[in-house]
Amino acid sequence: MTKSRDETLHQRILNDIEGRIVSGEWPPGHRIPFELELTKQYDCSRMTVNKVLTQLAKAGLIERRRKSGSFVTRPQAQSAVLEIHDIKTEVQSLGLPYAFTLSKRVERRAKADDVRRLEVEQASPMLEATCVHLAGGRPFCLEERLISLATVPEAAAADFSVIAPGAWLIEQIPWSAAEHRIHAIAAGTDEAAALDIPRNTACLVVERRTWSNTGPVTHVRFTYPGDRHALVARFTPAS
Repeated sequence: MTKSRDETLHQRILNDIEGRIVSGEWPPGHRIPFELELTKQYDCSRMTVNKVLTQLAKAGLIERRRKSGSFVTRPQAQSAVLEIHDIKTEVQSLGLPYAFTLSKRVERRAKADDVRRLEVEQASPMLEATCVHLAGGRPFCLEERLISLATVPEAAAADFSVIAPGAWLIEQIPWSAAEHRIHAIAAGTDEAAALDIPRNTACLVVERRTWSNTGPVTHVRFTYPGDRHALVARFTPAS
């Protein structure tokens, strides 16, 4: 095998495997074919295959386990604690295709718990929406949101089956203040079903409240499988 052919095969194998991972064809946890299988498939040396897998592992796309083989890694998104951003941006930062499904959209009056969470008046108009964000066709994050229709009456006419509630709010409503609360939970029945994970899986929960100059806007609870998300904060020393 000439050096040029070896380099061409290296790039071809790399592009093939990377493409299947990024497209979601090979989801997180999928076992990559063994080196011997790839050697036969591409009619190349085992050294060429090994170099490709080593490169993919260094890029964080696969995890190589001794005696078990190589597996697609579970991507871990990072989001800034002090910023408000869209889940779509998190997914796209991983190089994965994004989608979402809306499972609940209800207009109702505020209950006692809503008053506590969003600081609205008892029985004021609310919109409750639940959706699951997908990365590469797999559940990435569960979003459970309350929107104050007293502050944002336009939300009543928004089509949240086309645009996710969070993305719509970012585009439509300027906010003046926000609060984040971060904690961990063990996935209950609802979270496990929505995220396609076993019950009691460790999850990261980010709760956010935002206000505009005219009143409270929204309370949202994002639930992530604990091994797929990290929070980052950058700050400077206090003066």
